[in-house]
Amino acid sequence: MKLGEKNVGLVDRVIRIVIGFFVLGFGAKYLDFPVNLIVALVGFIIVGTGVIGTCALYSLLGINTGSLATQKPMKEATAPTPATKTRRKAKNA
Repeated sequence: MKLGEKNVGLVDRVIRIVIGFFVLGFGAKYLDFPVNLIVALVGFIIVGTGVIGTCALYSLLGINTGSLATQKPMKEATAPTPATKTRRKAKNA
């Protein structure tokens, strides 16, 4: 996954915007300078990632909460069958 690629889904975006505005309001009302500036910066980052739909941390961790069409399919975990066990033995021999 590349940096700047959309990786935040709709529900995640709405939650980020709501929480971001809550953090901004809390910092403005209840905290004093300079802590309120730091909290405001965090709030703006949270709102920004919600509005833009891209999260750098998600990109670094390979997380994508966007649509299923943009996600890579996960490899199916299945128990080995007797046929795959035989093929593995043949490869190792």
